[in-house]
Amino acid sequence: MKMIYKLWCLAVIVATGTLTTGCQEETVPKPKAFLRLDYTIGDYKLYNNDCPYTFTYNELAKVKSKGQCNFTIEYPKMKATIYLTYKPVNNDIKKLLHDAEELTYKHVIKADNINATPFINADRKVYGMFSQVGGDAATNAQFYVTDSTKHFLTGSMYFYAKPNFDSVMPAASYIKEDMKNLMETITWK
Repeated sequence: MKMIYKLWCLAVIVATGTLTTGCQEETVPKPKAFLRLDYTIGDYKLYNNDCPYTFTYNELAKVKSKGQCNFTIEYPKMKATIYLTYKPVNNDIKKLLHDAEELTYKHVIKADNINATPFINADRKVYGMFSQVGGDAATNAQFYVTDSTKHFLTGSMYFYAKPNFDSVMPAASYIKEDMKNLMETITWK
C-alpha cells in the first residue's frame, strides 16, 4: 500500500509539473510595430489673386499671403509648410538661379542624396528644377520656376520638427506630390 501511495504521489507531482510548465509558449521577442499614416487625397483648387502668377493647391491645405506675392501653404495635420517666394527678374537671372541652387545644396551636409529633375513647360513658358533631398535634411523638397525674363518663384517644404526622415517620410511623400502639382500648374499672367 505504501508503494501505491508513493507511486500515486509521484504521478501527481509529475502531472502537476507537466501541466504547469509543459503548456507554456516559448517567449519570443516581438518586432516593433510601425504606425501607418494614411492621408486623405484632396482636390486641387486654383489660387488666383493680384500676383503675376497662379497655381493650384490641395484644398486640405491653407494658403496664407505673406505679402509681396509670397505665400505659405500650411498642412496643420502633418505639421508642415511649403514656403513660396516670388522675385521679379531684373536682369539678374543668373544670381536668382545661383541663390536657388545654393539653398538646395546647403543641405548636402545632412542629406543622403539630392535628386534634381528639370521641369519644362514651353507652352506656358515655365522652366525650372524640382529637387528631392534624401536623409535628415531640414527640407525634403524644393523647386524653382521661371520664365527667364520677368518671373522667378521658389518653393521649399519644411516640417515643424527636428528632421528625422523615417518619421516624416509618409507626410513628405504626400506633400512632394502636391509640390510637383503646384509647380506643374504655375501660369504667369
